[in-house]
Amino acid sequence: GGVAMLPMFSDAGMRRLDEIVQPGLLCAFDFDGTLAPIVTQPDAVLLPPHVRQRLTELSRHAPIAILTGRSITDIAPRLQFDVDYLVGNHGLEGVPGWQARSDAYEVLCRGWKESLTTALRDHARYDPGIVLEDKRYSLSVHYRMARDQARAEQDLAALLANLQPPARIVTGKCIFSVVPQDGADKGSALEELMRISGAPGAIYAGDDVTDEDVFRLRRSDVVTVRVEQASASNAEFFLEDVHRVAQFLDQLIGRFRKHHGNNPPRPVSARRSY
Repeated sequence: GGVAMLPMFSDAGMRRLDEIVQPGLLCAFDFDGTLAPIVTQPDAVLLPPHVRQRLTELSRHAPIAILTGRSITDIAPRLQFDVDYLVGNHGLEGVPGWQARSDAYEVLCRGWKESLTTALRDHARYDPGIVLEDKRYSLSVHYRMARDQARAEQDLAALLANLQPPARIVTGKCIFSVVPQDGADKGSALEELMRISGAPGAIYAGDDVTDEDVFRLRRSDVVTVRVEQASASNAEFFLEDVHRVAQFLDQLIGRFRKHHGNNPPRPVSARRSY
């Protein structure tokens, strides 16, 4: 298990933000369950306007990265503002310079998709409510709509354990992510983005199992924040729930304003558009 997390809004949390916030700090976030609340219909999710407004302000002070399990084609229209780095598929897609690796992942996923599609057609064995989502560089198997979630979870775990070649299976909230075993993850993606951007440090907020790949880095120049407390997490700090994220962004913006005053260094036009 992890070391006990501290509340982000504690004295220790505020001191840690004072230490880490400086010009060039990479501000990185997961999307679902962090910037946007989890909903029963993931297709309907958009970045809430009050969060977008704060991220837009934050992006005038520092580079912003979104690291999500969604594919880039899925996430881009949901943001409705430009970020510096948009990384999809839990780190498998969108990291500058990693395209050749992504191409290899795509070939693996095609094979897995064929065998899973065939297996899941057998509705005597697998609940018809199970949905296979092709994210090109990874697959997601959703069982939120299964009649018997516990049974669907067991059946799927057994099926996925036998994939050839073997995959890394990441368990989430009513979802299994099927990713290449030696594949990039959010942790290695964040470290590469820090290297590329020359960031003096990073702050990362997330809420799920795939975010633990960042939380486990345990670097003194990376502050990690988990949305919702969890006993086994490796994150340094926690926010009580997703509705505290706006308040957290305000804390970051306030500290950058101390450095930059009313003249933030970054024109909005400097960013990559997707």
